[in-house]
Amino acid sequence: MINLSFSTREWDLVLLMFVRIASFVFSAPFFSTKGVPNNTKVALSIFVTYVMYQFGPEQPYPQYATLLGYSVIILKEVVVGLLIGLGAQLCTSIVLFAGRIIDMEVGLSMANMFDPTTNEQSSITGVVLQYGTTMILYTTGLHHYLLKALMETYQLIPIAGVKIDLDSLLASLISFLSTYIIIGFRICLPIFASITLMNVVLGLLAKLAPQMNMFSVGIQLKLLAGLTVIMITVRLLPMVCNFISTQMQIIIVEMVEGMM
Repeated sequence: MINLSFSTREWDLVLLMFVRIASFVFSAPFFSTKGVPNNTKVALSIFVTYVMYQFGPEQPYPQYATLLGYSVIILKEVVVGLLIGLGAQLCTSIVLFAGRIIDMEVGLSMANMFDPTTNEQSSITGVVLQYGTTMILYTTGLHHYLLKALMETYQLIPIAGVKIDLDSLLASLISFLSTYIIIGFRICLPIFASITLMNVVLGLLAKLAPQMNMFSVGIQLKLLAGLTVIMITVRLLPMVCNFISTQMQIIIVEMVEGMM
């Protein structure tokens, strides 16, 4: 029989665990999408809190004397959950960066659309790539890895045991931004190379046949070539997901090391 009762002293510990998990759920990919109702997020946070309290590593009881001390501990747990979730969320936005570059090359930079998952205006190609990578990452069980990583943080960073190292976090962020740009350009490299080659061809044609309006012809050819290359290279999405998942694991580890 499942025992759902606990003492008042244990309630403080359960509440602190819930704060970290809820902060993670409301900021991590998959769980924080706008399509997931807030009631579902809260229910998921409560369920995961109970599971981690019952089967996770044993946590020391927080030591505090006043309400202000307990509030400081709550803020620490919020920071831990948000940093881990945001680190994973930044990795999934790489495809949006690549999609914006692709749309600039093929002439679709003005054709933005509303992304219901982020409540922001995003490029068409970026949204398509994001939905494709999200579906692949979800089917490969990356959400299981995120929950497992969250559980392991209780072994490395116990309740009220966070120690923020700003230098380490800033170094991790700078390293991630360089990798962010590299992976983004790797994704859009086929389209970037093909459009660059087409620009060279159009420049030669403009010299050979100046009576042709290469501006109007080039817009249509770029769009056609860009869509063709996207359809051909869409099979590379699993490789893109591999880059994203690997970088997500690295950034989560670095975030946790910066708070130990």
